[in-house]
Amino acid sequence: MEEAIVLYPSPPIGHLISMVELGKLLLTHQPSLSVHILITSVPYNSGSTSTNPHVREELLSISKNYTIHGLVVDFFCSAALSVAKELNIPAHYYFTSGAGVLSIFLYFPTIHNTTTKSLKDLKTLLHIPGVPPIPSTDMPVPLLEREDKAYEYFKYSSCRFPELSATEGPKDDAVTRNGTTLECLKWLDSQPVEEMKLALPMKESESGFVSATEVEERVRGLMESEEGQADQGANRWHENCSQGCIE
Repeated sequence: MEEAIVLYPSPPIGHLISMVELGKLLLTHQPSLSVHILITSVPYNSGSTSTNPHVREELLSISKNYTIHGLVVDFFCSAALSVAKELNIPAHYYFTSGAGVLSIFLYFPTIHNTTTKSLKDLKTLLHIPGVPPIPSTDMPVPLLEREDKAYEYFKYSSCRFPELSATEGPKDDAVTRNGTTLECLKWLDSQPVEEMKLALPMKESESGFVSATEVEERVRGLMESEEGQADQGANRWHENCSQGCIE
């Protein structure tokens, strides 16, 4: 049976493009691995498990013809980790910010559990392993207000790091470290890649697969559709969250 990796980005265009680029990068390393990208319909609620039945259905469909070696999810799609656990599929976050930001989110549950005030009101230095002391008011914007919906979602996603098999992200020494090829890439290099396939929106569109050459057209059509344009305002907080994380 052929081997596959499944990528699951959130709907904002920046997240879709980033995940597609990850798929392209995988293709350069693997001779036979099949890469599938799940695209969910808008509007999309980051903290909701409403799309999980569709994710489960797609994973089961893919697994009929492929051995799935991993589900790589966007930080804003952490609800799908429960599906990966249920189906015994290794789960990974695709985290595109730097290692310092990753350290912040790894430690964020501890900060939450040891404070009672919003970070914007704490007015103290936060001592986070792996980064220099940070004034609490300089933390990413979505983390500043304890009662904010974005704060709760970032906390939820950060608390789920222990469930992951790994966290993926861009590296300067992505191929070697101290002259030694990384074990994860040794496996990738041993898998031939023939094509990348895209699972279309699971809720309202057809469930068939299309070739990689159609990815950009399908994604752009989804985001520029009348429904997509109308719902982008409702998802604006989601995009601000990701921007705040990068900042």
